[in-house]
Amino acid sequence: MKTIVVTGGLGFIGSNLINILSKRNNFIINIDKVNYASNLNNISKNIKNYRFYKQNINNQNFIKKILYKYNPSLIFNLAAETHVDRSIDNPKQFINSNIFGIFNLLEVIRKFKKKIKLIHISTDEIYGDIVNNKSSIETDPYNPSSPYSSSKASSNLLIRSYIKTFGINAIITNSCNNYGPNQYPEKLIPTIIYNILNYKAIPIYGKGKNEREWIYVEDNCRALIDVAEKGRLGETYNIGSGKIFTNLEIAKKIINIIGYGKIKFVKDRPGHDLRYSLNSDKIKKQIKWKPFTNIDEGLKTTITWYNVKYKSNFFKNKEIGKRLGLLK
Repeated sequence: MKTIVVTGGLGFIGSNLINILSKRNNFIINIDKVNYASNLNNISKNIKNYRFYKQNINNQNFIKKILYKYNPSLIFNLAAETHVDRSIDNPKQFINSNIFGIFNLLEVIRKFKKKIKLIHISTDEIYGDIVNNKSSIETDPYNPSSPYSSSKASSNLLIRSYIKTFGINAIITNSCNNYGPNQYPEKLIPTIIYNILNYKAIPIYGKGKNEREWIYVEDNCRALIDVAEKGRLGETYNIGSGKIFTNLEIAKKIINIIGYGKIKFVKDRPGHDLRYSLNSDKIKKQIKWKPFTNIDEGLKTTITWYNVKYKSNFFKNKEIGKRLGLLK
């Protein structure tokens, strides 16, 4: 049985990762500071060999105590602020979590009595706007556009420096846009679903031509596990599906599945990148990973999940649909 720490495990990707890891005979320690996007109900009630701690990864002393108490062999770091619009409203929060948080985690890891493998989860947004139908490879320079993507690029660079200078065992992953169950309803797909189910117009930024690559969250989580088991230390891996759609195309797909819906174009977000695209050949060739979930089937599963959760007041309605990231 492996002992694994997951930071940010009550969030979207973290909770899906824990639910998968729990089926593979692992002992899991979940560390989450519990912010607006965290939800204890995201974790399956049937999990055994599991401990949850409400704590911030900026607390070095606490992280040190956890490592000495449980002696884990692996850490998945998903503790981060993730919403671009919120980073426009409050950049400092993203600097504290995404840069200082990873710094404090790295400091504890490098001083620990044994080598611990760190899998750090980052984003395709670090590469910035990708034009001319190109796709980003792992060695491309970073060109972030928002406080969010800048903070994630900074954490990646910090990890690289600790690998080279201090010899820590770490791997960085850059994932494309995830969708699926457990996502807090502020991102594009859950916002579209919520508005349709509540007979509201779907807000689409600008003209809806911004392109994103989409991957079902369970496919991404399996990629993270494969990277942890088979990835080369010190390397970076892009994780993408190769399936790219405009925001307008995604909205129309969801409308077609549900059977109704109305689109409303709204003022664009400041610094909104037009296109992201990842070249994921490296993970496919080295690790033999590939995504399995078809976008239409993934969306159907996601819509069904949100339909149930919205009706059961899983989320507080006052928190849903509020526009963020507008310069004042």
